[in-house]
Amino acid sequence: MRGKIVVAPMGEIDFYQINKLASQLSAIFGSSVDILQGMRLPEEAFSERRGQYYSTVILAKLEILKSNDREKILGILDEDLYTPNSSNIIGEADRLGSVALISLYHLKQDFFAGGEEDRVVYHRLFKKAVQEVAYLFGLSYCHNPKCVMFRASGVLELDQLSDRFCDNCQRKLGW
Repeated sequence: MRGKIVVAPMGEIDFYQINKLASQLSAIFGSSVDILQGMRLPEEAFSERRGQYYSTVILAKLEILKSNDREKILGILDEDLYTPNSSNIIGEADRLGSVALISLYHLKQDFFAGGEEDRVVYHRLFKKAVQEVAYLFGLSYCHNPKCVMFRASGVLELDQLSDRFCDNCQRKLGW
């Protein structure tokens, strides 16, 4: 059995999407998925000067929540994230700490009109979550543009990605 995946909603998050995501991640990774109660964002992660949250601080807080070394924790929040090297963070992972983080902030931009925002944003969240969790299980970005692990440089490229692993990535995951 693979390590358990724990989804940690942070701030104001749509729990319907979180429940749907947890169910799909469980099926894809063959792991149990728990959902934590909603958490507050750590105040010390917020930079007033930037108006963003420092992702590394949040990842460190998530790592404290782990009950054992086999757990993989995926934090999901709606706020804008940054690192010293980037101000447009969609997702970040710390493989050594087995924690990852996804911000919906940029996933909600550039959506197609016509009342499709929720569906488009969820599909982006799903692909990004698969990437981040797969990274925690040992995968890296893939060179196959038809694989969900292909590195997308923005949300519009993320929209074009498949939602499935290529055969090579499936083999690397041990399936």
